[in-house]
Amino acid sequence: MSRTNFDMLLEAGCHFGHLRRKWNPAMAPYIFMERNGIHIIDLHKTVVKIDEAADALKQIAKSGKKILFVATKKQAKSIVAEKATGINMPYVIERWPGGMLTNFPTIRKAVKKMSNIDKLMSDGTFANLSKRELLQITRQRAKLEKNLGSIADLTRLPSALFVIDVMKENIAVKEAKRLGIPVFGIVDTNSDPNDIDFIIPANDDAKDSIDVILTACCNAIAEGLEERKAEKADEKAAAEQEEEAADAKPKRARRARKEAAEETEATVVDANEDTEVEEAPATE
Repeated sequence: MSRTNFDMLLEAGCHFGHLRRKWNPAMAPYIFMERNGIHIIDLHKTVVKIDEAADALKQIAKSGKKILFVATKKQAKSIVAEKATGINMPYVIERWPGGMLTNFPTIRKAVKKMSNIDKLMSDGTFANLSKRELLQITRQRAKLEKNLGSIADLTRLPSALFVIDVMKENIAVKEAKRLGIPVFGIVDTNSDPNDIDFIIPANDDAKDSIDVILTACCNAIAEGLEERKAEKADEKAAAEQEEEAADAKPKRARRARKEAAEETEATVVDANEDTEVEEAPATE
């Protein structure tokens, strides 16, 4: 079953592309027609591409890997923050820090600095600082939180990148391609789709368009996470059953040995009784 449909995408305005004079010829396969100087995107192809991307994202989430969402344009920030937070995935909605992927250890140091400041706040060290030092550290903490707070839990490179505007976030796309990280992207008619592994041809400026596509993809990720949780629960139950079986095996063996010993003892007693009965007439 398809995660979206033509009417849903049409109502959200996903079909509106850019002006013809701004188009990228590489997007020609995804353009349905031109009207009033504006390219119209073929939504039938968009539906198919959303399903392909959603299935791939679901498998990545099911394997326990992280997907980094990137959207620094104003109309996409709040939507991305809400959707990514709902599925516990990292996201970047402020300025993309150059080298975030290619120089990841340095970014991790900045995140650690933020956690160190938190420790200073909690252990009472701030009480010994002057007002000026306290103000400087507080401002530094706020800046780090704004730029890196949403990736504080990202301890290793993400397994995929989901980009809202591949033209605006071209640095992030280049870094991902350099490291071999697959890129999922909403690609408008003015963008180059050649560097995108999973293309979703659609309007990347309208909030409704971004919302409907992200909802479909995030629902797929949530399904993958639920399936992973269910598999882990099944594995845990199977492991517990194996442990119980392993514990029960020695008990069964001991019980069998005990029963065998009792049978042997009973046989010996019966044999002795028979011997006594046979010897009794001889004594008379």
